[in-house]
Amino acid sequence: MNNNFQREGSRSNAHVGATFEKMVLEYFKKNMKNVSLNYGISLGFDKKKIHKFDLGGTENNGREFVVECKSHKWTSGNNVPSAKLTVWNEAMLYFSLLPKNIEKYFFILKDYSEKRNETLAEYYIRTYGHLVPVGVTIIEYDEMIGKASIIFKHYN
Repeated sequence: MNNNFQREGSRSNAHVGATFEKMVLEYFKKNMKNVSLNYGISLGFDKKKIHKFDLGGTENNGREFVVECKSHKWTSGNNVPSAKLTVWNEAMLYFSLLPKNIEKYFFILKDYSEKRNETLAEYYIRTYGHLVPVGVTIIEYDEMIGKASIIFKHYN
């Protein structure tokens, strides 16, 4: 049993995240004009500071966009990974600080729980959907079939 909260079968959680980010980068390269890793934007309430989103760039229509990538999974007992979802909420805070004209994408690895009969993303939307800012599109990536699907769009 793995007691250090590292993803089973992986070198490190950081490696898992970096690998997922590179896969998402390739996805956006196929669908967008300019995209790069570690895309910095000045954010804050009164005082601004550069925040690096996982990805960002310019869409084919010239509109700026940012992407946060999360490859989290249910815990080994199919329990809620509460600490991981706190990080998702933090991403929603960063999205909420962005100007309305910037497209916001939350790209999540699909992880289905038979015990709960829902994916982790579906659980998040059901329980934390009230924290998803207007303008955010949530995309779930199914690595088993290599397909990304929009599962939630919060627009007016």
